[in-house]
Amino acid sequence: MGLLLHEAGYEVVFADVAEDLITNLAAAESYDVHEVGEDPSVRTVENFRALNSSTQEAEVISEIATADIVTTAVGPHILKFVAPVIAKGIAARDAGQAPLQVMACENAINATDILKSEVAAQWDPAAGALESAAVFANTAVDRIVPNQEAGKGLDVTVETFYEWVIDRTPFAGKQPVIPGATFVDELVPYIERKLFTVNTGHAAAAYFGFEAGLEKISEAMADQDVAADVRAVLDETKELLVAKHGFNREEQEAYVQKILGRFSNPHLPDTVNRVGRAPLRKLSRNERFIAPAAELAERGIVPEALLGAIAAALRFNDPADAEAVELAQILATSTPEEATEKVTGLTAGHPLFPAVAALVEEAKTERAATPV
Repeated sequence: MGLLLHEAGYEVVFADVAEDLITNLAAAESYDVHEVGEDPSVRTVENFRALNSSTQEAEVISEIATADIVTTAVGPHILKFVAPVIAKGIAARDAGQAPLQVMACENAINATDILKSEVAAQWDPAAGALESAAVFANTAVDRIVPNQEAGKGLDVTVETFYEWVIDRTPFAGKQPVIPGATFVDELVPYIERKLFTVNTGHAAAAYFGFEAGLEKISEAMADQDVAADVRAVLDETKELLVAKHGFNREEQEAYVQKILGRFSNPHLPDTVNRVGRAPLRKLSRNERFIAPAAELAERGIVPEALLGAIAAALRFNDPADAEAVELAQILATSTPEEATEKVTGLTAGHPLFPAVAALVEEAKTERAATPV
């Protein structure tokens, strides 16, 4: 987001609680974004500032009060923590000022709606109507950014491909000018296309790759068995997307092929552990596995490949990942039915529930039989 907003002519102000990152950004005049893959390039970001939102809250509020746009890229679960300062910044805007344009750029369906509800919960009615002071627009963002190598400073390596799709309707004809962003009238199909193809496929490659004992995502995709499993998963989500949203089948197939090629990019040092981390979030009801599998089940289709990915996710046991550890605890201390509902949000009456509960029971038994 920093790169695209910079190239659109905005002065960018970063706000974060990561002290070392903010200190380094505040001291730097520029950083480089290294795009690797097809047509690699280096793009430089300048004209930015940085604030520590933990120790400089008043300054962050002041910046929001005078900003044109606020974007977030913090993770869906963190939105509730950044909402209070955003609410204060909106309330501090001068009367007659153009509404602040707010976009949450997260890996979640309608993340900006989540942020808006959190801001509304903090909003003081004495400040006037929130709807008059800010415009909230949902977005879908797609770019693979792996863990960065140590010693590279602020420079970041990313894939060449990116997509930023924004719902234009909340802007009422006054949408921002951001070259590289795509504005659409109906965002949900694009959000689900991205979530059920990129996020579903990426996580599937991680969990299948982890089970195969492979380290990198590109290595996993070079394994014929793993690649076939991932391809089968995306065949199922493709069928759902075509049936549900009317995507052209050939265009969706081309999109799948593009995504598979991105996962195979050997220039991205992405690991199966990084992509697979936070399995509880990835196995939750509205996320990349359960959501499409549930919709297929509701249509009378048994999502065999997605169930295979769910099984692999349930077996993900990285002790360095807090959610993987919590998942293991849930499996150890709950019945299969209790664990299924707790982890996936599925209820016993859902057509997908029995198949997932059976996988949970298998994972529970396997973990109990494995020496610690």
